[in-house]
Amino acid sequence: MGPDRARAWYVISLRPQGTHAALRQAAARCGAGLIALSPWKLVARDDADARDQLRQALQADVVLFTSPAAVRFAAAMQPLAMRAHQAWIATGSGTRQALGRHGIEAAIAPTRMDSEGLLALPALSDLARRSVGLVTAPDGRGLLAPALQARGARLHLAQIYLRQPLPVSATGLQRLRELEAPAWVALTSAGALRQVLQQLAADAQRTLLIHPAVAASARLMEAATDAGFGRVVQAQGPRPAQLLSAAKALFSPGFR
Repeated sequence: MGPDRARAWYVISLRPQGTHAALRQAAARCGAGLIALSPWKLVARDDADARDQLRQALQADVVLFTSPAAVRFAAAMQPLAMRAHQAWIATGSGTRQALGRHGIEAAIAPTRMDSEGLLALPALSDLARRSVGLVTAPDGRGLLAPALQARGARLHLAQIYLRQPLPVSATGLQRLRELEAPAWVALTSAGALRQVLQQLAADAQRTLLIHPAVAASARLMEAATDAGFGRVVQAQGPRPAQLLSAAKALFSPGFR
């Protein structure tokens, strides 16, 4: 089991490879360990087509970033600069903070960090004859593009990074099978959950699904229930502190 052997409980993370640090640190502050079951890694689409898509998206009336990764990859491709007439929107506080690190201080984000909360923002309520640049990955935030177009937006889609599938870590699976302490699954992506379950043999699927899940949205709660989790609770959002706060209902008073 390695250095986490004495942990009282565990978070099972399905985040992309190399992006577990914030959740791992938040869990450690609560005395917990983390088991990583990454189904993919994020890679840049740094080609001429992607650069042209990004250039057009960043010139739109409304520029919308779907994740901190979208900000990171965009900034690596070209400097980010907000024009006076534009509205820049982040899907959540983490994405807004990422934009702030690149000099975009006036970006807005919804309090409810899911597609429904995003679409409720006044800046997205009337898009007739307005252009919207959507900076994302293929299949990222699948509800957004059609919803924006239905509101009259002229959509400029910039798919600037990819989710490259990975085999689930054999070490992670072994740790999961040998786990004797309580654990819960952090769900921030329905696609990641599907990708993990598709890779697992039936016995490994059962091992994962016997643990409760903490879902970052109502939509993810439904996805978790459909996948076969017996117990699911909803967090206020996808950030580590929000997931851990919701998880307290699972193991209290064992949480600190």
